[in-house]
Amino acid sequence: MPAASDQKATTMHYKTIVLELFRDHPELQLRLQADKTLLPTLERRAGELRLIHEAWTNCLLQARPDSDESQIASEALEIAVKDLEDRLRSGSPPAETDPLSLDAAMAFIRRRTPPA
Repeated sequence: MPAASDQKATTMHYKTIVLELFRDHPELQLRLQADKTLLPTLERRAGELRLIHEAWTNCLLQARPDSDESQIASEALEIAVKDLEDRLRSGSPPAETDPLSLDAAMAFIRRRTPPA
C-alpha cells in the first residue's frame, strides 16, 4: 500500500492535470469560479481522471502483459486525459453531482478498447 505522502502526491498530479485543462477552457473556469464550484469540480474531475487512468492501465496491461509498465501507465494517462478533454470541449457539464462510478468507467473503457 502506498504511503500517505505518495498518495497525496499522486492526487495532486491529477488535480494539476485537471486544472490545466480548465485553464485551456477559460469560459468554463470563469463559470466555475463565479458559481464557487471550481474546487469541488476540480476534486471530482481529478477523481474521475484517476479512476479512468487506473482502469486503462489495467486494461492495457492485460492486453499487453509483456509491455513496460511505465510505458503502459503513460499511454493510459494520455487516453484518460484525452477523454476528459473531449468531454470538456463537448460541453459535458463538469459540475455533475455524482462522481463517475467504477461501473461507468469500465463501460467507457469497454466501448473504447480495440479488439485484441
